[in-house]
Amino acid sequence: MLSEDDAWLLAQGRHADPFAALGPHALPDGRRRLAVLLPGARAVQAVAGDGGALLAELAPRNDAGLFEGVIEADLAAAGGYRLRVHGRSGGPTLQDDPYRFGPVLGEVDAWLLAEGSHLRPYLILGATPRVHEGVEGCSFAVWAPNARRVSVVGDFNHWNPVQHPMRLRRECGVWEIFLPGVAAGARYKFDLVGAHGESLPQKVDPYARQAELRPASASIVAPLPAPAAPAPERRRANALDAPISIYEVHLGSWRRVVEQGNRWLDWDELADQLVPYAAWMGFTHLELLPVTEHPFDGSWGYQTLGLYAPTARFGPPEGLRRFVQRAHEAGLGVIVDWVPAHFPTDEHGLARFDGSALYEYADPREGFHHDWHTLIYNFARTEVRNFLVGSALYWIERYGIDGLRVDAVASMLYRDYSRKPGEWVPNVYGGRENLEAIGFLRRANQVIGEQCPQAITVAEESTAFPAVSRPPYTGGLGFHFKWNMGWMNDTLRYIARDPVHRRHHHRELSFGLMYAFSENFVLPLSHDEVVHGKGSLLGKMPGDRWQQFANLRAYFGFMWGHPGKKLLFMGGEFAQQREWDHDSSLDWHLTHEPLHAGVQHLVRDLNRLLRACPALHEYDVRAEGFEWIAHSDAAHSVLSFVRHGRDGSAPVLVLCNFTPVVRRGWRVGVPRPGGWHERLNTDSAHYGGSNVGTPVAWSEPVGCNERPQSILIDLPPLASVFFEWQA
Repeated sequence: MLSEDDAWLLAQGRHADPFAALGPHALPDGRRRLAVLLPGARAVQAVAGDGGALLAELAPRNDAGLFEGVIEADLAAAGGYRLRVHGRSGGPTLQDDPYRFGPVLGEVDAWLLAEGSHLRPYLILGATPRVHEGVEGCSFAVWAPNARRVSVVGDFNHWNPVQHPMRLRRECGVWEIFLPGVAAGARYKFDLVGAHGESLPQKVDPYARQAELRPASASIVAPLPAPAAPAPERRRANALDAPISIYEVHLGSWRRVVEQGNRWLDWDELADQLVPYAAWMGFTHLELLPVTEHPFDGSWGYQTLGLYAPTARFGPPEGLRRFVQRAHEAGLGVIVDWVPAHFPTDEHGLARFDGSALYEYADPREGFHHDWHTLIYNFARTEVRNFLVGSALYWIERYGIDGLRVDAVASMLYRDYSRKPGEWVPNVYGGRENLEAIGFLRRANQVIGEQCPQAITVAEESTAFPAVSRPPYTGGLGFHFKWNMGWMNDTLRYIARDPVHRRHHHRELSFGLMYAFSENFVLPLSHDEVVHGKGSLLGKMPGDRWQQFANLRAYFGFMWGHPGKKLLFMGGEFAQQREWDHDSSLDWHLTHEPLHAGVQHLVRDLNRLLRACPALHEYDVRAEGFEWIAHSDAAHSVLSFVRHGRDGSAPVLVLCNFTPVVRRGWRVGVPRPGGWHERLNTDSAHYGGSNVGTPVAWSEPVGCNERPQSILIDLPPLASVFFEWQA
């Protein structure tokens, strides 16, 4: 029989090796000792596997629900055994004993997890409905190497931590158990006892595929999504030479149903409304602010606790899969913001998961973010890197996501990021670079490149760290693209100035071309620029109302003409007036007002032009695709340049006038003789402008801007104009 110590530890929920005590165990005489733990049971019998013959009456050992007895029959001949359980308030039920099942986790997988080389840990860890040893149920597995005991608690055991303590696989620090009869939809958490015997807060599953809607926080058993087959056309749409124009969206505030309590749209409603809108606007990609589960709305998803769980805010996980499919059918790629830099301190999350600093650095000088009051992943731990790399693959392989925009990369690269002297720990060489994080980013990008060549990664990185978007084998970080934060800061600062002062700051427009091809850049006008008191894009523009709209139109024209992929946060495409509020819908009524509708139509036409003109996208990341015509005319605040595509494509001349002065008879040098046809003019009356322009300009053999050929045009005020060459 069980020893008194074993019985007491089981009753207290403190037994470190429950499989050594519970379930069937051979006795020297060939019989089987059977111990089961069923809190709330009145009587328990062991019966043959078909539910028939009685094999043993199990006697209660204590008030905690521990029963034990001896089976004398040959279990193989009896077809195994099951438990007939008489509850305190009902008739008998037939149950399978979790402690008669062998491990689900195989030895090879266990060792791969231990060395941090398992590419897809999500296949093993977490909660997975499955058939194990011929029985339907759910396997649970969680990494908690420093815990003394781990139990799974949930709907299925009345959240009792005594009933289902797990088996420890010491070679990898993973606790596991298979629970018969537990199916998709069951809520659960993990209950842990720390290394020193302390009870810890119940934890959500780091690998959970679904979670409850806040303020509830339980994980939910969900099936593993089927693999999403990569499509060749999506790979082509992500290429460096493809036209890429990204519509950045916070799903919770893009549009709300005000008449129904200001509720969010669900995944299918978003597929019905957002997808066709973005396609109609001509964008090539949607970028979603984090859709992983997070406890606090005000973090916009950037403080996530569910790196494998789509947020419940918009419905069940399968809705996201349908949304992505609908986007692909409409010709749109889907990029999601992914946050491997940090995580929140909520006690039900990853913080001190097993009573130790498991996922985070132990030293707060390495592991605590002062800006966001969050914890920093310990990139030195192989298991943590494996957790993060697995998450990246999961979204691409299981949801068909086309790319990951990696948030806050700068904060990962530097140990002294936003820290004062003495508040950070140098690396092993005494430097400020976080070598472990750099290694992780290279590893993640390399794995994605090898396993998912159709997908892209994009870095939000604001420093001069070299080779962010260069391959790891050349010493780079391996991202496909990098946000051009310098261009964004310089040009927004310029366009916010009164035109009379712009001549003194002309370099803020042209300086970006000094480094435009040092990385594969995305030009971002993101959510960060229209929040926290910064106002809307329209609100940054100087002048009266007409000039504000004209300035914004001219700025968008400059952006779409400039080398680099494009990104615009929602609302900017129709000149939202107020600052973005994550708790309310965009002001869609503005699209019925002429000036706002004009901006919307302009962005739509800019996207169409971007697709139609190879010169505007094929060499976005190559210097041979750009040619200055005039970059130093500060006196007139005018810029002119030419975009080139591959041989045979027509060049496009872009002129930008950032003063409210019409320049009649403006002569500009051109690289080729022939006709230069106006393809887009942001001053068109169609967009709300004054309609100054030149439909066609034929070159003349008059030297200008150091070129033998030139054209004569009327340059509109506060406007950008695109001319395409035709022989």
